[in-house]
Amino acid sequence: MAGHGYYVLVPNLFHRHGPAPVLDLPEYIDAEARSAVFAQLMPLIEAHTVERALSDADAYLAFLTTRPEVAAGPVAVTGYCIGGLLAKRTAAAHPDRVAALAAFHGPVGADGPAAFAGITAQVHFGHAASDLTPAALAELNRALDAAGVDYTSEIYPDTVHGFTTSDTDAFDPAGLQRHWDHLLPLLDRTLADR
Repeated sequence: MAGHGYYVLVPNLFHRHGPAPVLDLPEYIDAEARSAVFAQLMPLIEAHTVERALSDADAYLAFLTTRPEVAAGPVAVTGYCIGGLLAKRTAAAHPDRVAALAAFHGPVGADGPAAFAGITAQVHFGHAASDLTPAALAELNRALDAAGVDYTSEIYPDTVHGFTTSDTDAFDPAGLQRHWDHLLPLLDRTLADR
């Protein structure tokens, strides 16, 4: 995203557990390593409560207002995996500050349908085919409709959770390209005049 002219903040979501890198990861995460990585990661994710996530979001948004290279006005939030859920929570908590929300292979519906209320950002959700059935997608999209969210939400064909991460065996080049094909126009539409 930075290569496309956007100021990008990539925080250490698990800063309460120490400086990055919080975990020692293998250079390449294959199916065998994946379960061991998630076994280490899940306690950190579970400790990252909604309250902590929203407190962090407040701090990140406040930090951005102090940066002279960041244009004034609303921002975009995006996330991958658990970061997608955190981005969705940020957009819901700060409708006046978030113009765009994108999440990829993220559990965006984990907080239930009422959690979409108040989102005023334009939204794109790109789901892994291994994460969401067509019926679950239809249910999610009904919740977005009921909340009045301006969105696109779709399953990326033939993808598994983590399809954007090139250092894993989940990586899917077509899924990554589809992600860019949705993300960059969303950013251009919502942040272009800034």
